[in-house]
Amino acid sequence: MEQRKFSIKKYIMITLACVIYGVGISLFVDPNNLAPGGFTGLSVVLNRLIPIETGTIYLILNIPVIILGIWKFGWKFTVSTLYAILVVSFSTNALSLMNPVTKEPVLGAVFGGMLCGAGMGMVLRNSATTGGTDIIVKCLRQRFPHMKTGSLMLMIDAVIIGLSGIVFKNFDSVLYSIVSVLTTSAVLDMVLYGRDGAKLIYIISDESEKITSRILQELDIGVTHLEGSGAYKNVEKKVIMCVVKKQLAHKVEEIVRDEDVSAFMIISSASEIYGEGYKSYFGEVI
Repeated sequence: MEQRKFSIKKYIMITLACVIYGVGISLFVDPNNLAPGGFTGLSVVLNRLIPIETGTIYLILNIPVIILGIWKFGWKFTVSTLYAILVVSFSTNALSLMNPVTKEPVLGAVFGGMLCGAGMGMVLRNSATTGGTDIIVKCLRQRFPHMKTGSLMLMIDAVIIGLSGIVFKNFDSVLYSIVSVLTTSAVLDMVLYGRDGAKLIYIISDESEKITSRILQELDIGVTHLEGSGAYKNVEKKVIMCVVKKQLAHKVEEIVRDEDVSAFMIISSASEIYGEGYKSYFGEVI
């Protein structure tokens, strides 16, 4: 019963997030000829070339990507993503019938970027994606693990934004699109990660290898093994230690629960984290 309630709540949140995302596209971004990267930006560009609604183009573009996702990651990963894509497509088309909130490009870039970032962040927090480049980048990361997610996203966005400048024949649109991408990225990070706080997790389990493998593959975060010895039975065990963003902590809990319900786990707050993926050792010094 609790699992069912969780699933209903999850899809309600995904629906709300996708509608917010659709508002950002239809009432702010699209009316101002902005192409904020990703399949959203590509859909806006193609809408100017072919007589098909932006939301419908977004759905069509995602069909091969969904097939790729099913092939690479299985149904469990792609069902919620497919639902999110359908809601984004429908809400984008439906909202496009309304008058845009603003025809001022800079306002469209900033507020459209904020709404898209907030919507995307909420979707990701509920174990789904909005499809498009998210899945493509995930696949590329498997083929080229040395390349960072942000770098791959930036390259794809740069190509789409450059294409928008050619189609719209307006360099200002390119600049405003860059503002929109930066705004989306900043809000997305805020929704996903909040402040710098993270969770420090220790896991003691007889299934440490399985848990470690899943954390590395599914969450793409670092794991450290510590050597431990139980005082009562004097049995040597590996202690898993990892630091995760606050919004990923529940994912680690789910993995541990799936693999070993009798595992001993300690979760504490870590307010200052330095290193890759967190604060720079030098950037914080002013």
